[in-house]
Amino acid sequence: MKTCFRLAILLIAASTLCAQQTPPANAKLVSFPAPGGPLNGFLYVPEGKGPFPAVLWNHGSEKLPGWQPELAAFYNSHGFVFFLPHRRGQGKSPGPYIMDEIRGGAGAVVAVQAQQAANEDVVAAFNWLKTQPEVDANRIVVSGCSFGGIQTLLTAEKGLGARAFIAFAPAAQSWGNGALAQRLEDAVQHAKAPVFVLQAKNDYSTQPAEVLGKIAQARAGQAKIYPRFGNTPQEGHWGFATTSAGISVWGADVLQFIEAAFR
Repeated sequence: MKTCFRLAILLIAASTLCAQQTPPANAKLVSFPAPGGPLNGFLYVPEGKGPFPAVLWNHGSEKLPGWQPELAAFYNSHGFVFFLPHRRGQGKSPGPYIMDEIRGGAGAVVAVQAQQAANEDVVAAFNWLKTQPEVDANRIVVSGCSFGGIQTLLTAEKGLGARAFIAFAPAAQSWGNGALAQRLEDAVQHAKAPVFVLQAKNDYSTQPAEVLGKIAQARAGQAKIYPRFGNTPQEGHWGFATTSAGISVWGADVLQFIEAAFR
């Protein structure tokens, strides 16, 4: 009996792991050209007749970004294409992993250089996205969390034709890097479209929303620090931005911000 019970537990665990490693049925694996060679990502298209507005989501520093089904479901349910490109060395895309480059470098400037190099992949992903027949190229939004928030702000400085930029907790874990913080201040100051910087109160640091938020607000953008989310800084950081429970807190504000930007 005990052996059968243990076997059942193992089968359940294996089934759960398999489910976690298998993307949702509507997550289409796509490839797009980039300066260092082709990269990959997941594209979710809502039901109905397009072209649709789109959200390009920048993942964080994690080695395996996955496919973010909860974010995709939220945006699809409101009529947006959701595109999750994997930057070089992460997830489905080949190349050097950014954290290896940062750890192997010397000095704060290395982190800035690594982020700027990674932004080439975001630009490539954006340029590919706007050519897709399902996408309204005049209504694209760029968003992301943590490293993805950094990438969102670096992209905002370039503009690329995006209508709004929504950065969750950009550099919240690396705000002590003065060179990076200054680089992000400059990026927000020169953003080509409205920027919304948002975080939960129990994030690793709320300085990004406080400092960058003031600059964003002075340039027709927004900033907001929400109440504590979850029980740990990581839950307030990543869980807040990517889970259904977090989306229920910020979703209406983000949709309103996007709607205003489209007008």
